[in-house]
Amino acid sequence: MHPILFRFRQLGLYLLAWVPLAGILVYLLVRAGESWTVAAALTVPLCFVYAFLCLAAWYPCRATPLEQSGFLRLLLTHFTAAVLLSALWVQLAKGLATAFTHWGSFAGLDERAAKYLPLLWVTGVLLYVLSVTFHYVVLAEKASREAQERALEARVLARDAELKALRAQVNPHFLFNCLHSISALTSVDSARAREMCILLADFLRTTLRVGGQETITIEEELALIRGYLAIEKVRFGARVQMEEKVEKEAMGLLLPPLLLQPLVENAIRHGIANLPEGGVIGLSVHRNADSVSIVVENSFDPDTPSALKTGLGLDNVRRRLHTRYGDDASVSVGTEGNRFSVKLRLPAHQNGDQG
Repeated sequence: MHPILFRFRQLGLYLLAWVPLAGILVYLLVRAGESWTVAAALTVPLCFVYAFLCLAAWYPCRATPLEQSGFLRLLLTHFTAAVLLSALWVQLAKGLATAFTHWGSFAGLDERAAKYLPLLWVTGVLLYVLSVTFHYVVLAEKASREAQERALEARVLARDAELKALRAQVNPHFLFNCLHSISALTSVDSARAREMCILLADFLRTTLRVGGQETITIEEELALIRGYLAIEKVRFGARVQMEEKVEKEAMGLLLPPLLLQPLVENAIRHGIANLPEGGVIGLSVHRNADSVSIVVENSFDPDTPSALKTGLGLDNVRRRLHTRYGDDASVSVGTEGNRFSVKLRLPAHQNGDQG
């Protein structure tokens, strides 16, 4: 199917480009002795019909792409088509002139038109060549657009595959740590180990429900974090405390599922777990005009070697944000005294937004 035949805006622009060509032919016939009325009556319908005939150039152009066809093949294909199409146009001109001859003001037009036919034939060949050029430009634009669409699709598929792979890292990493904790508890407190297993099962059931989604609300992510903390409190008890400072208007904002849980997990494993008296995890969420800022901070022992800045959880969060949002998101870490903090910035999207 021709790419512009049923696209009325493009077809209209194409036909409009023929108006000056028709005007030139009218002018040439007037210079040859015809009146403006006769010249316009003969030329305008001929150009209109030939404009549609020249659309047929799309098919030989598509059959002989420039980058894959030799010069002789291109010349033979388009020269043959130009000769045949121009000859058809000349026959149409003869028939139209003959039809007009029966009208009073057009008497003898068929005889006079005979001397214009060579000019029409040459003009038809040149117009076909222009049409071939136009169609090769259309084909090049179409190929470029398709290549861009394929590249975009490939980038989207690659991004989705990487996001799925990164998201798949979260649960095994978390599960390994939980099982390690359960194993440690079984030898000293089997009841607490059993309670931890139940909480773990509930937590994993919830993560399976939301894990297949691209995004969840901050409110849902907070519920996941609370479920995770309930598991850890079986082992650490009151040593682990959490303070939330979440703006109400930020609760409905979207973020990738299980994005903050690895940060809370890091805060416990590499920070509070090393403090005999325990510590406090702080979570604050603040909405800006077009972004949301999230800070997770915790107490830690500055004298204890820590893998906080290079741990799998933090690296996973950084890569997930970069893959999904690119430069629109950022992750930064810092320490101040005995407080370690991770600051996230990502676009403020809600349900219904294009994210």
